[in-house]
Amino acid sequence: MSAPTTAARVSRRRVLPGFGLTMGYSVLYLSLVVLLPLSALLFNSTGLSWDKFWSVATDPRVLASYRVSLGTAAAAALVDSFLGLLLAWVLVRYDFPGKRLFDALIDLPFALPTAVAGVSLTALYSQNGWIGSLLEPLGLKVAFTPLGITLALMFIGIPFVVRTVQPVLEDLDRDMEEAAATLGAGRWRAFRTVVLPELFPPLLTGFALAFARGIGEYGSVVFISGNMPMRTEIAPLLIMSKLEQYDYAGATAVALLLLLLSFLMLLVINTLQRWVHKSAK
Repeated sequence: MSAPTTAARVSRRRVLPGFGLTMGYSVLYLSLVVLLPLSALLFNSTGLSWDKFWSVATDPRVLASYRVSLGTAAAAALVDSFLGLLLAWVLVRYDFPGKRLFDALIDLPFALPTAVAGVSLTALYSQNGWIGSLLEPLGLKVAFTPLGITLALMFIGIPFVVRTVQPVLEDLDRDMEEAAATLGAGRWRAFRTVVLPELFPPLLTGFALAFARGIGEYGSVVFISGNMPMRTEIAPLLIMSKLEQYDYAGATAVALLLLLLSFLMLLVINTLQRWVHKSAK
């Protein structure tokens, strides 16, 4: 009896401590990093009257900043989903000179300060920039427009999609594609019916991460946007403007509404992810 009991105790041992201790550390970390800052925002908003909050929330300038932030973030995340899939496909399915360097460059937006990215993109796409000077005669203006904001958000969001799709694509069994080909399916049909259903959940996750990053992005956007109210002013910049004017109540109201909108959008995306996972089973 002692030998099986000892074996059972050994089998129950875990590399990490028990559930209680690890859960306690997790809750403590989550509280310090996430819950407490959000609670402080909600606590500061209690000094706002409902009339004050509603007047700030329905201000045309505030609504315009939300449209710019949400619209450009969604557009950039959609484009990143397509481009990220192509980049991940090239990195996984093909071998070419400089592949490791190309793979490392994908993570450059993670390491590069966002302000540096904003200055670089503005220098390239302004009227006197290398690319902007070529687009100007064609009537296409990038810098100081929503298009420029979308481009900046695409730059900082593309690694999220690539790094989410790439490991799934590496683990994907190619025998399924070969079986579809032997059954007479063309390349597009095999991709649409065999590969894409497996890649759709990570693509949706990459879209959510890029979208969430784009909503709150400030450094890479503030230079190329031009900061024109009602046209290219983003919500984080409006919050900073109100803080510089010592309008703490207005900044809190804008931040709280942006938090609620972001939470609602991520809730919808996560619900869609769960539905996709259930449908795939």
